[in-house]
Amino acid sequence: METQDRLDLQEEFKHCDIFTVENKPVLIIKATDTYIPIEEFQKVFLRAAELIKEHQIKKVIFDKRRMSVFHQPSMEWYYKEWKESLLPYGMHVHRKLLPEDKVFRKSVELGKAKIKEKYPQLKVNEMDIRYFEDMQEAIDN
Repeated sequence: METQDRLDLQEEFKHCDIFTVENKPVLIIKATDTYIPIEEFQKVFLRAAELIKEHQIKKVIFDKRRMSVFHQPSMEWYYKEWKESLLPYGMHVHRKLLPEDKVFRKSVELGKAKIKEKYPQLKVNEMDIRYFEDMQEAIDN
């Protein structure tokens, strides 16, 4: 990965890898395939939640640049269950890296809007969610 920081591989999955950033409270979930089946998606993020608590992580970067398929049920679970469950641990900084594919980017935007509409009680507005093009920028900001 293109970064000045040293990354420590925490766990490999079939479609994703999880890293921590040495000497920083940052965790990176990197998609390594074009699609992540929901069963694996949930396993990856549940493992990430354990690491967040264990390492007192304050920022999660989800690198989706290898992905080409957007799966709305996975994103709903991600926002509704996963992100919400980590707020009590102070985990509210989320960074995303998206593929250059305009259709994928638009799907993410529309999917997020649907989730906000369907679940207006979510605390998504309390989260610091930003998109970056570069891993180092995502780590530093």
